[in-house]
Amino acid sequence: MAAIYRVAEAGPVYRRFVPWRRRYRLPASIAHPVRLLPLAFLTLIVVGTLLLLMPFARAGEHAPSFMDALFTSASAVTVTGLATVDTGSYWSPIGQAIIVVLVEIGGIGIIAMTTILGLFVGGRLGLRTRLAAQTDMHVVSLGDVGPLFRRVAVTMLLFQGLTAVVLTLRYYLHYFDSFGYSLWHGVFDAVMAFNNAGFSLHADSLTGYAGDYAVILPISVAVFAGGVGFPVLAELYKEWRSPSTWTIHTRLTVWGSLFLLVVASTLFIAAEWDNAATIGTLSPLDKLITGIEGGIMPRSGGFNSFDWGSVEPVTLNTAIIMMFIGGGSASTAGGIKVTTFLLLGYVILAEVRGEEQVRIGSRAISPRTIRTALSIALIAVGLVAVGSMLLMIFSGVSFAEGLFEATSAFGTVGLSTGLTPLLNVPGQLTLIFLMFIGRVGTITAASAFVLRRRQSRYHLPEEQPIIG
Repeated sequence: MAAIYRVAEAGPVYRRFVPWRRRYRLPASIAHPVRLLPLAFLTLIVVGTLLLLMPFARAGEHAPSFMDALFTSASAVTVTGLATVDTGSYWSPIGQAIIVVLVEIGGIGIIAMTTILGLFVGGRLGLRTRLAAQTDMHVVSLGDVGPLFRRVAVTMLLFQGLTAVVLTLRYYLHYFDSFGYSLWHGVFDAVMAFNNAGFSLHADSLTGYAGDYAVILPISVAVFAGGVGFPVLAELYKEWRSPSTWTIHTRLTVWGSLFLLVVASTLFIAAEWDNAATIGTLSPLDKLITGIEGGIMPRSGGFNSFDWGSVEPVTLNTAIIMMFIGGGSASTAGGIKVTTFLLLGYVILAEVRGEEQVRIGSRAISPRTIRTALSIALIAVGLVAVGSMLLMIFSGVSFAEGLFEATSAFGTVGLSTGLTPLLNVPGQLTLIFLMFIGRVGTITAASAFVLRRRQSRYHLPEEQPIIG
């Protein structure tokens, strides 16, 4: 990497300004892209907290509390949607606008957002910026960074704009008398939906729109689109008519997401059909619409038109599994990602068959990719398990409540059984930590602190311990 920087920065001009560059540039231990990403998100959380602590951010006469500002900022930057206070009544319009900006930046990624601005303003990308963006968006080739981010910006504005128009018209024609009020609600919900953040201006989220296809379906579509990942959307933009030419990543993400949607929605409808506390009193069509929502939102959406604290145990367990899996890589969704989940399935299948290579279609998966998937899954299991125990210790919650809340935080989902506002400070700090790690990624966060600069130049003798 150092050699790349020397080649990129070589030349008379560089040699002339070396003392100035060395004086003002970030230390190499911090400026490395893998470390820069968590630091950037952490900085934005701090900035968001300071802004939300301002008196103008709080509705009413009382100033915001520090923990409410910190938790809201962390939840917004990590596009989670968990909240300790009611967003619509606790925060002023300015405070709500701050949350929208934090969600927008957090969803697209700090590095990605600054790269997009650089593209439109300057038209060029520096090598270090490209490397940082590559880390955040999981782009395979450095040459793909610029074109990808242009499509990211267009895609983001397109989905959010169309969703905002549909929701605004629906709100104005059927729910609110004021067009301005309807417009703000439409824009707010559209931004939260595409960024997979579950913040809502209503204390009961989408409960007031239960069964309304003109509200539930646009939000669900935006959540699904934001959760498949920007590389997939970019590829589908060109090759959506020819699935046979899709990359392995796109195939796993698209077909895996659709499969999980069908499974989750079917289980939800079957389990909740006669549950009067959720969808039991709705018409069959409304049950179907809510079932689609119940299959999409646990993947990272965070919106709800029913009380998750009243669902059947099988529905709760299904939601925990879906929250843990999450959405697509390089997306606004969290979790271990659907590609990781499916890849581990292929690893098991290859082991059962006795095959040396893990194959997907006509392609073999490299051992390094398999090790990364295993690491992500095991780290995630450990984080959720420890987080659940900490919630039980600090706040005295039950195992099911702690597991659901911890998984929702790690998966940056935002769904809650109503526990989050009742947690004490240690419990809230536990969720903040899980949201942060869930957003920046387990491997990125771990690598940021244990990154080794030199590769090992030798191999030790192999030994095989007894497994199983």
